[in-house]
Amino acid sequence: MPIIIKLDEVLEKKGMKSVALAERIGITTANLSILKTGKAKAIRFTTLEAICEALDCQPGDIIVHKL
Repeated sequence: MPIIIKLDEVLEKKGMKSVALAERIGITTANLSILKTGKAKAIRFTTLEAICEALDCQPGDIIVHKL
């Protein structure tokens, strides 16, 4: 899949754990795990916005397109 999810890297850089992020943005840790592993088929813009706000980052820091 050419879309790469770099959420683990951003979480580590910001010093935040997945559980804390899930609680902060209001999703389950299971759904966050699906996103982190690249198994998600889609992401809602509201979820992406909440992640970016919580981690003080841009969508391009989390989602990368590999050619």
